[in-house]
Amino acid sequence: MDQLKHLIDVWTSYAQGLTGSIGALAFVCAFILKMIAIEPRSVMEAKRWIGRIVFGTIGVEMAGLLVRVLVDSVNH
Repeated sequence: MDQLKHLIDVWTSYAQGLTGSIGALAFVCAFILKMIAIEPRSVMEAKRWIGRIVFGTIGVEMAGLLVRVLVDSVNH
């Protein structure tokens, strides 16, 4: 059981790290687009994407926390 828990913990941290890295890159790209965009519509789209990226990153962190709670509850 400990090996399965360790495997889940390792893969969860890999997924969180990968998602965090991709999210950070997407955030930087959207922020740069917001800064250099000329059309107001493009600025609004960039702001929307920034909001989606932030919300998605928080969702990934919450999902990782939920996985940890569920895995820890199996042992008890």
